[in-house]
Amino acid sequence: MVPMRETVLFPPAKVFNIGAFFVSFWVKIITFVIVKKLLLAGILLFVSLFSASAQEVEANLVDAVKLYSNGQYKQARQLLGTLSAAAPEDDAVWYYLALTEIALQQPDKAEEALKKAVALDGGNFWYRRTLGRVYLLRGSTEDASAIYEQLVKDFPGKSDTVLELLEIYLHQGEYNKALAALQEIEKLHGTSEELVRTQYDVLSAMGRQEEGVEVLERFNREYSSSPILSITGDYYLSEFADSLAQARYEEALSLDGTYAPALLGLAEVYRHQRRYPDYFRTLEPFVTSQDIPAQTKGMYIGNLTRGIDPKILQLHREGFDHLVDLAGETHPADTSVLSAAATYYYSTGRQEEAGRWLRASAEAHPESLGQTVTYIQYLALLGNWEELRDRSLDAFNRFREIAFLNYANAANFQLEDYDAVIGNCQWILTNYPEEKDLCRDALGIMGDAKHEKGDDKGAFKAYDKALKLDPNDTHVLNNYAYYLSLTGKKLKKAYTMSKKTVEAEPDNATFLDTFGWILHLMGKDLEAKSIFKHAMLYGGKDSVEVLEHYVAVLEALGDHDTAAVYRNMAKKL
Repeated sequence: MVPMRETVLFPPAKVFNIGAFFVSFWVKIITFVIVKKLLLAGILLFVSLFSASAQEVEANLVDAVKLYSNGQYKQARQLLGTLSAAAPEDDAVWYYLALTEIALQQPDKAEEALKKAVALDGGNFWYRRTLGRVYLLRGSTEDASAIYEQLVKDFPGKSDTVLELLEIYLHQGEYNKALAALQEIEKLHGTSEELVRTQYDVLSAMGRQEEGVEVLERFNREYSSSPILSITGDYYLSEFADSLAQARYEEALSLDGTYAPALLGLAEVYRHQRRYPDYFRTLEPFVTSQDIPAQTKGMYIGNLTRGIDPKILQLHREGFDHLVDLAGETHPADTSVLSAAATYYYSTGRQEEAGRWLRASAEAHPESLGQTVTYIQYLALLGNWEELRDRSLDAFNRFREIAFLNYANAANFQLEDYDAVIGNCQWILTNYPEEKDLCRDALGIMGDAKHEKGDDKGAFKAYDKALKLDPNDTHVLNNYAYYLSLTGKKLKKAYTMSKKTVEAEPDNATFLDTFGWILHLMGKDLEAKSIFKHAMLYGGKDSVEVLEHYVAVLEALGDHDTAAVYRNMAKKL
């Protein structure tokens, strides 16, 4: 079994990043060309279209270089364009013109200018190397590899070029050529961890993993390296050679006792062998080390939560709890660890413990909107209405997000504090009179609260105002229609509003219930039965109220047997 950390915590990194070799590249080029121009200023040869002297061209080129160096690429290009016409035989002018085109993201023009520079001075390493770089930027890897292959031959002592060529071969999947490039690098600089890892990756990609392992083992016999020993251990673990894997991990840890890949690999060996006390003991240094990134620990806990057999998790819950708690105590303000700890406890059915970690994360980062929202959503899920109300109001005062007032209103509805709901809605109406959507929602919620208070007149007035802002608001239409039906008045108006909701959302069980109930009150029980049958298919069976309404319709139609079935379903709920 492949160790978890191999595929999740420590994915194989790119062997070489070609961009890194160009960090100092442009500095070298600028220095080289300026020095060259100073040395060759007296012997410049060109055909002048504007009768410019060598000194004038030289001075203008220096000015263009300054513009380029200051990031004034368009001005530099304009000046260099004039110089290229005045001195078409000056290779440095074409070269700097190419650099400005690269900066301005014009690779076609850069390629054209570089080809002219190379034609004028074919022995110039930097011109040719930059042309290869442009080919890479354009995705012309074959042209780039041809340039670099010739550079390696012409300038055999430049290891950076070999490294860049290696990157090209790896990108092309030319693994045999990549191996040859690696051998050349080894000749120039000797072996290294990075070189050995690359050889292993290349051989593995070629299906020659056993040869790759031998490369690792040869390195292990000559040198001491925790990373190479751990990679070797990973291979043996994937081949179920636990004893060999354990030996490599232990040797790696003898060199560095907190080397995370070795700790995780050795822990995997123990987990495979069901040696859980050893597993937990091995992971303790991992979760408590300040040298290992907290995010890595959070990822591990998350993968552990998702990947471990729930039966094993339950059987050794005390040990897993201890690891998770240690990680949280080691990083009391890190959101990745705290969130992972909360997920672990929530997924194992311990909601209060999960809330403790979510609360810790939210309080450690009061400036974080995301952490605040997560904890408030958790409170809503648990139905902790008083704390939800208080936290939501506090969050609104800190972030001024109206959504937090909606959470507070949801809590107040559950607490039956309808005056607080109405007050929050009125605050929105007063402070955001031009925000149509906010005012519509506030009026709809205010109408619901007033109905709950028994103030149907006030509720209907609020609904009327909301519908003036949006005549098609299905929430308002549905509640308005249903509450009208409860009064037994204006059933035609209620019918019209309710019909709009089911036309807009024909599979919404709540809207279907309202419409079916209004049809029943209007004496249209056959139509109502059809509506309720449809509601049963889309969640109606999960609502006592919907079931009871359907029973009333069935009784009215004399279908007492079917009514009894649905009455029993309602009782069970």
